[in-house]
Amino acid sequence: MTRFSLLFLYLFCVSLAAFSQVNKSANFPDGTKIPGWFSDSSKISLEALGKQFMITKHGATTDSTVVQTAVIQKVIDLAHQQGGGVIVIPKGTFLSGALFFKPKTHLYISEGAVLKGSDKITDYPIMPSRMEGQSLDYFPALVNAYGVNGFTISGKGTIDGNGLNYWKAFWQRRKENPNCTNLEVSRPRLVFIWKSNDVQVQDVRLQNSGFWTSHYYQCNNIKILNVRITAPHEPVKAPSTDAIDLDVCNNVLIKGCYLAVNDDAIALKGGKGPYADTEQGNGANTNVIIEDCDFGFCHAALTCGSEAIHNKNIVMRNCHITNAMRVLWLKMRPDTPQKYEFVSVENIDGYAYSLIYVKPWKQFFDLKGRKDVPLSYCDNISLKNINLKCEVFFDVEPGEFDKLSRFSFENLNITTKNATYNKSVVQDFKLMNVKVNGKMIE
Repeated sequence: MTRFSLLFLYLFCVSLAAFSQVNKSANFPDGTKIPGWFSDSSKISLEALGKQFMITKHGATTDSTVVQTAVIQKVIDLAHQQGGGVIVIPKGTFLSGALFFKPKTHLYISEGAVLKGSDKITDYPIMPSRMEGQSLDYFPALVNAYGVNGFTISGKGTIDGNGLNYWKAFWQRRKENPNCTNLEVSRPRLVFIWKSNDVQVQDVRLQNSGFWTSHYYQCNNIKILNVRITAPHEPVKAPSTDAIDLDVCNNVLIKGCYLAVNDDAIALKGGKGPYADTEQGNGANTNVIIEDCDFGFCHAALTCGSEAIHNKNIVMRNCHITNAMRVLWLKMRPDTPQKYEFVSVENIDGYAYSLIYVKPWKQFFDLKGRKDVPLSYCDNISLKNINLKCEVFFDVEPGEFDKLSRFSFENLNITTKNATYNKSVVQDFKLMNVKVNGKMIE
């Protein structure tokens, strides 16, 4: 390479970095300042987690066919009793049912290590939990942390849900009854973190979950960094394996992740039902930044709903989409009052079936005797700096009780088979420098 070429490459990289920084707004979509906390993506070292409790030094065996729930749980309990520390899973495969981390304990999965979930639901005892916008008794996850502030999952190993038999059971049940609900087939999640603040999950692989892959409920200050989350969509589809479900959470950074699952990649939950906005345990997701992520196959890269009542200040930026069904999906549930506001999707490229999808979502519709239908709102929705190939540009057909307002499309370059759009479905719809199939639209 010549000196001129090297100089050109250097200047290009500097310009690209500068462009990226310029396009990272210092404010959330509602104008409030983004705290410095979101700019810190530093990793937590193993040494910083306290005393190390290697499970094989406390009775765990490298026999991958033996369920070792009790042994591993004793190590967690011992660490808690001794003032805290990190449970280390060494290289090898370790089979387990539900594990419950205690205050001041952490999980470290070594490179080459696999914490593998049992495929027998009896290894996941039913207990108070949260699923699909409901507080109910249900099966816990493989890895659980209830009220564990400062909890971390780290290391370059794998947490594997071993979900194949759960998936087969679900599809068999769906074949017998096409209207069966997701909860009818007993399946565990992979990670469930509840009422825990200052959580960090980094570097690990989360794969093959029986149900939702990672679920955060009533948590504040979550960082998910460089995590790879996968579940297959063929040959056997892994049903309802959402990569990341945020459920009544505030201040969340999802950065540098790869997400490819047979459902939504990132879904914002919070409650469902005609009176969901007044029921205890439900609530909003606020101040969420998703950046520098890659999305493989998924039903949507970013989804609001279907069990959600309020999402505010949601930013997805600087991401690449390989094969999503939708980039942004605003699920409008007719039996639930919803408000999705100040949502920004910017600096996106790649391919998706549709760019934006906003339609009534009527699966398992139930007004529970309420006479009037609750209204739902989408307000201040911004799509900016997007270069995308898709099949459908504007898949938006709001229902009778859905109110859409203040949508802004800016600097879009879209190549699509279906270029139709209908500005009239949105009150105050702005199009600025939007090119579809090479032609400017307005």
